[in-house]
Amino acid sequence: MTGARREPAEAVIADGDDGTDLDDDAGTAPSWLDHLTDDDAEPDDATSLAQWEGDAGTLDPAQRRTLVMLLKNRFITAAKEPVEWRALLESEPLIRSRLNDLFLDLHLDRVRGVAFKRQAVSDAGIRFPTLLHDTAWGREETILMIFLRTRFRSERADGADDVIVDRDELCERVAQFRPAHATDVAGDTRKTDNAIDTLKRTGILVKTSDEHRLLVSPVIEVLLPVEKLQQLLEWFVTHNDPDQDVDRDSAADSFDLTIDTDAIDTDDTDDEGADR
Repeated sequence: MTGARREPAEAVIADGDDGTDLDDDAGTAPSWLDHLTDDDAEPDDATSLAQWEGDAGTLDPAQRRTLVMLLKNRFITAAKEPVEWRALLESEPLIRSRLNDLFLDLHLDRVRGVAFKRQAVSDAGIRFPTLLHDTAWGREETILMIFLRTRFRSERADGADDVIVDRDELCERVAQFRPAHATDVAGDTRKTDNAIDTLKRTGILVKTSDEHRLLVSPVIEVLLPVEKLQQLLEWFVTHNDPDQDVDRDSAADSFDLTIDTDAIDTDDTDDEGADR
């Protein structure tokens, strides 16, 4: 009819294609967001292992620091590096695996609280690439190592918790092996001082509140076991009698003075001097 007003048709909401009603509680049709799983979610910054963009590492920060500490130092101890020591104990298989990837083996002494790396040795005689170099102790360092190991063993057997030595006592011990005809006393004294400083840098000797007194670290038991100690004692009795004229260099070559204190071959140095 002309002039009549038509009301707009009401919108019709269709039921589901299968004839069922939509879930009233849902309010809307299912979304692709409903199918996301926890694995699809963005990682939480607090739990992500990535420390920088593109970081594909699988170790957490504590484990990484412990691994770096093992690589940079000859050894770590429970007393000196308690945080890294705890991380090592908690993640030993994982950190051992990372060292093995570099042809390195982990020596872990839980009783003495000492851990260090060693070059892995092939059972088939294959020569592995190495990041390490062997450090052969000099004459003065070896004399000090023998003395410190013997003193440590003796005082621990007597029940002492800490073994303390005087710097002057160490100098006197080395001087006992100086041949009677040696005239370069200043040079020999300088070598002894350098040897003491070397043992301090490696952590075998530890500073105390008195600069003239040094603590002997329990690590010496691991670096110089009883069998090696006995061999060195016998060698020095034979070749380092102060009354004998012995060619020090040729005598040293006749015995393996290398102790398991390998170090990463790097130019890095600490505050007290170059690493041996």
